[in-house]
Amino acid sequence: MKFLSPFREVRSGRRTTSSSDQPFHDKVVVITGAGSGIGRSLAVATARDGALLALSDINEEGLAETADLARRAGAPDVHTARLDVADRAAFRDYAATVAEHFGRVNVVINNAGVAVAGNFEEIEYADFDWIVGINFWGVVHGTKEFLPHLIASGDGHIVNLSSLFGLLSIPGQSAYNATKYAVRGFSESLRQEMLIGKHNVRVTVVHPGGIKTEIARNARVCASEDKEATAKFFDKIATMGPDRAAKVILRGVTRNRPRVLVGLDAHALHTFAKFSGARYQDVVAASSKRILPAKLV
Repeated sequence: MKFLSPFREVRSGRRTTSSSDQPFHDKVVVITGAGSGIGRSLAVATARDGALLALSDINEEGLAETADLARRAGAPDVHTARLDVADRAAFRDYAATVAEHFGRVNVVINNAGVAVAGNFEEIEYADFDWIVGINFWGVVHGTKEFLPHLIASGDGHIVNLSSLFGLLSIPGQSAYNATKYAVRGFSESLRQEMLIGKHNVRVTVVHPGGIKTEIARNARVCASEDKEATAKFFDKIATMGPDRAAKVILRGVTRNRPRVLVGLDAHALHTFAKFSGARYQDVVAASSKRILPAKLV
């Protein structure tokens, strides 16, 4: 009788590695918002493992660049599509197309996200609709449409990107905070349902701190906000590059962590809020004029 090793060996140049060294090898990995930032870094990192990738973004130029990088990094198959994650019908069609193309889905990373800066009294309903559509409904759509395929695979994992601001709030980010708290609550409830239902689908929610991406520069801002000053402020507090962030995220996914904090700032501020309780709000409010960027009016 021939016994098979539990670790599949993969030839990589002169070195022989096991599947434990390449946890995403031959896995079908879906990544939204893959055209830049963390999404791009996640695509390239999993491509190095030999993952089969389904990449989407509303920015077709950035998406094409990511796809090229992923192919050069070693992805044997890269499927790309322009996708507005807020469009339910489009997402439904996209999920069906991806499942048909690959025949299965193993990992879904709901990464696409945007920001709105400004005090709540100034934010328009249209801005709330926009950010909720992408940051929250995009996660719900990605989870809902791919969940049957993840369950059918017998080896599924949902990774939803929240934020440090899904763990504590700051002034001027009420819309962003609302969506990221929603992603956290949704993901934690879903994980419990998967455990109760005995589905082999794991769920990880990710809370990055300041990461060097273009999200602040692409954000919408209210009339009183100085967009350039806001972008420079976030550039200053962004201490980690997206490649490093992707490495931390994927390590957490591989270890089946329910929650992954990314960056020393995320760990420090989460700990501060946890031990100070609701009083952290008073500290943040008192220091906001000194720390946060000045307004135009």
